[in-house]
Amino acid sequence: MITAFKQPRVKIFQRFSLFVLPGLLTISTTLVSCSVETPKGENKTTGVQAKVVRMGYQSSGDIVRLKGLVEKRLQPLGVSVEWAQFAAGPQLMEAMNVGRVDIGSVGETPPIFAQAAGTSLVYVASNKPSTGKGSGIVVQNNSPIRTLADLKGKKIVFQKGSASHYLLIKALEEGGLKYSDIQALSLPPSEARDAFIQGKIDAWVTWDPYLAVAEKKANARVLRDASGISTQGGYYMAARKFATENPKLVRLILEEVDNTGQWADKNRAEAVKLIAPHLKIDQDILTTMVERRNYGLRPITPQIMENQQKIADLFAQEKIIPKSINIQEAMLTTEQYAAITPETISQK
Repeated sequence: MITAFKQPRVKIFQRFSLFVLPGLLTISTTLVSCSVETPKGENKTTGVQAKVVRMGYQSSGDIVRLKGLVEKRLQPLGVSVEWAQFAAGPQLMEAMNVGRVDIGSVGETPPIFAQAAGTSLVYVASNKPSTGKGSGIVVQNNSPIRTLADLKGKKIVFQKGSASHYLLIKALEEGGLKYSDIQALSLPPSEARDAFIQGKIDAWVTWDPYLAVAEKKANARVLRDASGISTQGGYYMAARKFATENPKLVRLILEEVDNTGQWADKNRAEAVKLIAPHLKIDQDILTTMVERRNYGLRPITPQIMENQQKIADLFAQEKIIPKSINIQEAMLTTEQYAAITPETISQK
């Protein structure tokens, strides 16, 4: 049985615990444009109504917070930034649902589950796609499990509603198995890590830095990584009300997130040095994590959202989410995207 979501634990300006990060959707019909109406409350004059921006992050994506460019950019507008740390994307999305987060980065899958649960959210940018090496299914090095087919009947732990959830479903399909063929258990990353180390589970589906640590420190063997499966890259999501009332703020935030990403891509050794004191993980592990990730943003496009819709349709087909969803309902209008997307991103 999959466990129910727990109330998200928010940590404001708190140092990282040992690990954390980075999910996916479907458009059965072709996207032509974003047709959501512009809410009446939008301030078209300044594009700034908020005085405080509450940004959610996971440890693997904390370079943006540590670099500090967002605060510097918003300070002249009289806008401050509060940061909230989450163990995984589903918890961040839940915090957005209850009004405690305005904007944040998650994997491909969390927005699908959040939309199915009724969260009023919008896609504001797409993270650059990864190779998939930073996510994977791991088993103990001495485990008799050698192929995906060997997972039948096994106890497998993952974070429900995260990118690892989608990776598991597709990997099982690749191995000729169905979701019902395994013992599925949902745990947040830290609890899943402990269960894996203690030998209480047969396999663990996770992501960096947990994956990199497991490989280096927990005698883990990667059975299947996410290459060719989960490589969308994830998204920057925002509460709809925040995005429509503060288009200028969203634009400035995305511009500085992308600037930070471009810096990290070009200065990976420096990026490792920046996050090392906060993550408290061996530098060689951090280097592995940073090297197999791409940073920076892409604009939201019909093709990207079509791929997201396909992922959502899969979850609905497997009856993992309570109903089918239309990703287009979590999008802005073409005009609104033009207002929030910096030229440095829209030209990519």
